[in-house]
Amino acid sequence: MIVIVDYGIGNLASVLNMFKKIGVKDTLVSSDKEVIKNASKLLLPGVGAFDTGMSNLENSGLIPILNEKVLQQKTPVLGICLGMQLLTQKSEEGIKKGLGWIDGETLKFDLPPELKLKVPHMGWDYIKVNRKNPLIETEGKNRFYFVHSYYVKCFNENQSIATCMFGNNFTCVLNKENIYGTQFHPEKSLKFGMKVLENFSKL
Repeated sequence: MIVIVDYGIGNLASVLNMFKKIGVKDTLVSSDKEVIKNASKLLLPGVGAFDTGMSNLENSGLIPILNEKVLQQKTPVLGICLGMQLLTQKSEEGIKKGLGWIDGETLKFDLPPELKLKVPHMGWDYIKVNRKNPLIETEGKNRFYFVHSYYVKCFNENQSIATCMFGNNFTCVLNKENIYGTQFHPEKSLKFGMKVLENFSKL
């Protein structure tokens, strides 16, 4: 059973609908600790500010059970957009500590004016897969939908699976053991995103 963690922030219905569309029926949205305890996989969505996301997780009381599932039981987890950023140790967007599951930090795009790139990075963009990984296709061109003003810097480059160019190359897919993250929104990325969620369901 895949549980999409409801901590009051994120495109919950969109993610759930995409799983249903690809035929993964054993998926639900929940903030119930017992439901999360029995999950075979977890998905951490998210849109908005880093500190708001961490505050919501703290106030929900879900962090201990999430730590147990992810760090001790090694349950596969996928963080999407803000959900991926929350996996890191900290963010330039706020003052709160992140979950710290990934060795890295979340940084703000600081782009030279001459590039004439507007932040947030928004819309469809191609990614480059740098390391073979069960989450992402290595053949052909992968194109996904992004909306973000911050990006993740992995301290361990081996955990950076794919990158995207926006002023500079940034990590858009990461993986450390059972922990996965995508900066793009697979639930908004049509066939490319459907494949990512299908791959995650089979981990």
